[in-house]
Amino acid sequence: MALATTTATAKTEGKYAKVNGINMYYEVCGEGKPLVLIHGAASTIQTTFGRVLPLFAQKHKVIAVELQIHGHTSDRNAPLSFEQDAEDVAELLKQLGIKNADVMGFSNGGTTTMYLAARHPDLVNKIVIASGMYKHNGVPDAFWEGMKTPKLSDMPQVYQDEYKRVAPKPELLDTMFIKCAQRMQTFKDMPAEDVAAIKAPSLIIIGDKDVPTPEHAVEMYHTLPHSSLIILPGFHGDYIGEIANLKNSNDQYKLVVPMIEHFLSAE
Repeated sequence: MALATTTATAKTEGKYAKVNGINMYYEVCGEGKPLVLIHGAASTIQTTFGRVLPLFAQKHKVIAVELQIHGHTSDRNAPLSFEQDAEDVAELLKQLGIKNADVMGFSNGGTTTMYLAARHPDLVNKIVIASGMYKHNGVPDAFWEGMKTPKLSDMPQVYQDEYKRVAPKPELLDTMFIKCAQRMQTFKDMPAEDVAAIKAPSLIIIGDKDVPTPEHAVEMYHTLPHSSLIILPGFHGDYIGEIANLKNSNDQYKLVVPMIEHFLSAE
């Protein structure tokens, strides 16, 4: 399956930065107010945001990142954590001289976005939490059961193919998968008081058949002090054209991007 690319409609520049001991890959596309995009687990910029990045780049300077041992980015001798991912994004923004940005994270990237907003409030303007979660009961028990005995075959083949295509060490595919699984095996709830302390205006987006439950999205909406909530028909990532669920997708993302833009541009 061919991945969507940004090059057809927007000039994208891929770069690397030395960030907290890793060689971190990021792409810059478009002009305007900065918008940071943070991908989901076992994913890349293209698998998560390949369809929407060119649309966002029409109005923003998009800075899309790839996190530790994801995509083009190298690994470090440490497990994955949402806290460290947030610190890596913050350090990258500081190196780029970006003092304040909007941030959108999908799935695990949504959780990272919440940690970034909680730990570095001055760096963050508005946040979009797309299919994210911050506590165990935000997803069904079956999800956690599957995490007890994860198998590489459980990873969508398109993720595996893309990792092997772009990673500096494709042979680390198993390591990447294991580290992603271990992060979830040791997942600890983000304290509700930390969530409630996030001051950034927040847009929560979720599908009605998503991995996190709509009930969790509603709880998040009530916990975040300055939040809005959109529940859309569809599965995990359908509404942004995420590659693993492309068979379930349509052009819904073309309707969703204007909703996000309306939130980001509102005073």
